[in-house]
Amino acid sequence: MSSDGAKVRAVAAEVLDAVVSGGQSLDTAIAKNEPRVAAGDRALLRMLCYGSLRHHWRLQSWIDQLIEKPVRKRDRVVNALLAIGLYQIVEMRIPDHAVVSETVEATRVLKRPKMAGLVNACLRRFSRDNMAATAPTDEMSEWNHPGWLIQRVRKDWPADWRAILTANNERAPMWLRANAAKNSAREYCDRLAALGIDADTIPGIPDAVRLAKAHPVNELPGFEAGDASVQDGAAQLAARWLLRSLPARDNGKPLRVLDACAAPGGKSGHLLEAGGDGLELFAVDNDEARLVSITENLARIGRDATLIAADASKPEEWWDGHPFDGILLDAPCSASGVIRRHPDIKLLRRESDLAGLAALQAKLLEALWPLLLPGGCLLYATCSVIAKENDEVTGHFLKTHGDALENDVLPNNNIRDLMRRKACGYQILPGSEGLDGFYYAALQKVKVS
Repeated sequence: MSSDGAKVRAVAAEVLDAVVSGGQSLDTAIAKNEPRVAAGDRALLRMLCYGSLRHHWRLQSWIDQLIEKPVRKRDRVVNALLAIGLYQIVEMRIPDHAVVSETVEATRVLKRPKMAGLVNACLRRFSRDNMAATAPTDEMSEWNHPGWLIQRVRKDWPADWRAILTANNERAPMWLRANAAKNSAREYCDRLAALGIDADTIPGIPDAVRLAKAHPVNELPGFEAGDASVQDGAAQLAARWLLRSLPARDNGKPLRVLDACAAPGGKSGHLLEAGGDGLELFAVDNDEARLVSITENLARIGRDATLIAADASKPEEWWDGHPFDGILLDAPCSASGVIRRHPDIKLLRRESDLAGLAALQAKLLEALWPLLLPGGCLLYATCSVIAKENDEVTGHFLKTHGDALENDVLPNNNIRDLMRRKACGYQILPGSEGLDGFYYAALQKVKVS
């Protein structure tokens, strides 16, 4: 009977193969396979999968040196198992002999016992020859990114591309959003400290709490009561940025705000927490299943909104004809700013995707702009660092719309050092103060005489 250690490594190899060879997202592959692993081994499963994907190109370059020819297609899961084994030797505090033993045994769990000798020989040779100390064979194995993404980031960020790629390969910290209606970020840090959980705040992002170490949400004080939510600090800029850019209402009626492409609802929840009773929120998403997550998130924090299952780019199918004071367009994008959290993006995203994404972003801007009141603000946001999806999209929009003007005033001066000014809008680079990479541009609608 195989050990639990061998089984978790075998399952990790199957997850890795599902991403690398099968094109599945990491979240999907883990969700399908995690129940096969004992509860106590699930953290290890995730660590093996996430880590091996972060270092994919370097690991594969070593595999290519260790074996004479690629494994057959039907045995490609063994290639993934080798990557899992090499990752453990290089990055994890597990004795080499234990890594070799458990990984070799995993070939039997995978019903590939004839491959045990190959796996054993490769891992032992890797350790014996200290191959981890060898220089990378090419740029992709040096930076653990696909070539096209390296070139794109270098072109868009000539002074920062190395820092961006390095940050992409690191683990992201866990960020929380303190519910301002219930407690401040500082107060929530004090509550965490009382439980022995280290955390701190960041100037300029008033509700953000950064944990020194990730914790399950059921260990966080008041989480189920809505006192805090999980949300990256950079993503938390959206709600307060939009609210500060909205026109004042003198008739006592709440401001009408649209959250387009709203799922899973983190920004919707923040808008409602920060806007309070002065806000009437409408959240649109074209995935009905994902709207369920918005419902659940809003219920937990004790808020509600009008949820609409529809394509945000086709308002003629869902809009009630009443214009909005503000619109948050969290546009679909390459997600190149959140690779730390989703390392599979490096393998699943293609350069050819960018043109289609940019076209969709422009289409959404065109469709939603007529829904905005004069004097209102549309905040365009992506979790991308690629100019083709960011300032090139918003810059073109401004050039072609006489009633659009960029509001380039930051929501507060404390974030000035975090923000990189673009031709239009602002960028936070991944890793800055532990934040994800986000782009924002506030587009104000002006009256045209």
